[in-house]
Amino acid sequence: MCSTPVFKIGQLQYLCKMFPEYDIIVVGAGHAGCEAAAAAANLGSKVLLITMNMQTIGQMSCNPAMGGIAKGQIVREIDAMGGYSGIVSDESMIQFRMLNKSKGPAMWSPRAQSDRMLFATKWREMLENTPNIDFYQDMVNGLVIKDNKVEGVVTGLGHEIKAKAVVLTNGTFLNGIIHIGEKQLGGGRMAEKAATGITEQLVSLGFESDRLKTGTPPRIDGRSLDYSKMEEQKGDESIIGFSFLNTPKILPTQQRSCWITYTSSAVHEILKTGFEKSPMFQGRIQGTGPRYCPSIEDKINRFAERDRHQLFVEPEGFNTIEIYVNGFSSSLPEDVQHRALKLVPGFENCKMFRPGYAIEYDYFPPTQLKFNLETKLIGNLFFAGQINGTTGYEEAACQGLMAGINAHQNSRNLEPVVLKRSEAYIGVLIDDLINKGTDEPYRMFTSRAEFRTLLRQDNADIRLTEKSYRLGLASQERMDKVKRKIQSIHEAREVLSTISLDPAEINSFLETIPSAPLITKQKVLQILLRPNISLEAIIGAVPKLQAVLINFNRETLEQVEILAKYDTYIDKERELVAKMSQLEDLMIPENFSYDKLVSLGNEARQKFTKIRPRTLGQASRISGVNPSDVQILMVFMGR
Repeated sequence: MCSTPVFKIGQLQYLCKMFPEYDIIVVGAGHAGCEAAAAAANLGSKVLLITMNMQTIGQMSCNPAMGGIAKGQIVREIDAMGGYSGIVSDESMIQFRMLNKSKGPAMWSPRAQSDRMLFATKWREMLENTPNIDFYQDMVNGLVIKDNKVEGVVTGLGHEIKAKAVVLTNGTFLNGIIHIGEKQLGGGRMAEKAATGITEQLVSLGFESDRLKTGTPPRIDGRSLDYSKMEEQKGDESIIGFSFLNTPKILPTQQRSCWITYTSSAVHEILKTGFEKSPMFQGRIQGTGPRYCPSIEDKINRFAERDRHQLFVEPEGFNTIEIYVNGFSSSLPEDVQHRALKLVPGFENCKMFRPGYAIEYDYFPPTQLKFNLETKLIGNLFFAGQINGTTGYEEAACQGLMAGINAHQNSRNLEPVVLKRSEAYIGVLIDDLINKGTDEPYRMFTSRAEFRTLLRQDNADIRLTEKSYRLGLASQERMDKVKRKIQSIHEAREVLSTISLDPAEINSFLETIPSAPLITKQKVLQILLRPNISLEAIIGAVPKLQAVLINFNRETLEQVEILAKYDTYIDKERELVAKMSQLEDLMIPENFSYDKLVSLGNEARQKFTKIRPRTLGQASRISGVNPSDVQILMVFMGR
């Protein structure tokens, strides 16, 4: 059951009792690891969560915030599936904002500023109160593999712990190197050592690995800042949150403000004095950094025509003076960072808690995975999070959720659970990773989802909860709440489709918008189709509607309005989904030989052979594959 050669027989027997065989071992307790452990345990698997530091479970390594553009949709999807990220975010937020409200609902994205310490505390509390999860603090530096299947892990203390499946969520710790100017430190986070051994073993087994880079900004003493020189950014007057359950949240009046300030040409000139010691410009960093979250030195180098860049000054919590300087990620020498910051408005007397730094780490190109996030080379071994080349808490968390679910499914010989691109942003993310791979940190955007009108943040529960409930993950409480929501939307829509308004009831309101007056009676849903008119405004202007709709909540009425205004677009997207699903249903034989198709281009043949698409739909989305290549496949398969 376990082998520990450094211990005597009596001690070995004790350790065997200490480490029974688990269904699933999750390595790493960041956002991916926490969701993986919770999902597998809630499905009934016996889980061991191994972390190098029990005090950093659920740690927000970089910015103290959850959600944002497309990321907020992912958090709501995780919650709809029965994951924990939405609940933890709601219970630890210090500010909430719904981004992109000036645009269509497909673009609305919830974002919460979090209390960093409270966030981690809530995560640990939820995991500790989840049956079936055990914890152990140690480094995993090897895997137990037999007949191309993983059977457990080997730890730094020499313990061999058996399991039916292993989920690796190593974050930035695999051979991590921290860069600050000319200084290099081994580590996965500041003051935390790197993880070694796993990359080397996996490469020896035939895996392909590479290096990526990410970074973080300096942290500042908030007492040393002059906020009068900055723009205040308050939270929303109404806090919607992430979870579809009735989670406790702060009151709008309890929110902490964030602040906005800007760099300047003078700041940029100071930063340039450190370029000769920059690890990025001097070639000491080999890994590719995130395109959409570049360091401040990268910004002023790439966008030389801009004389300023926006900085978000974000508090790290309710009961701390520590400030996160969002937009000032840097790996320049500490003194250069500090001198440059002192020229930023409001930062003239700033005191630095710790400098920004870059971190370089190993990852494994995700084309080496199946759609259930199991590796193709080694059975029952799953990857989730930054080990797959993604960046961001939300991207990591949703992979952890799906890896945890599928590790459980595998350990019980059940069918894998795969979300389609038309079902969830989670499906888009995993499909992109596996079909296209990534050679830079992958970040989710609404533009990556071709069906984003269907994949809104407001309907994630309607899309996903029933699927999760049938699986056994989403609770009965969640399922009942979704059923009530659907019924309420139907009833409210019926009411609004039958009520007509006289010109005398609505024209005075229409004049204030302005909008053309009514000539004859019109149904409320018809009036709602006019531009610049909201259902909330109509209800406020027409007393009889207030009485009729008094029992319908904000969420229901918002859904009715969205469905009314965007009905045509939603129908068109559903038609496209139906067409796409025809290709998704055309299976390619598992051991199909592409060498026999001489008409295929060389790139397509190589990509097909490497990725091994399971359907024609998947084949059509592989980077470098042309429509003609897919047509050749279809002809050969008699389609």
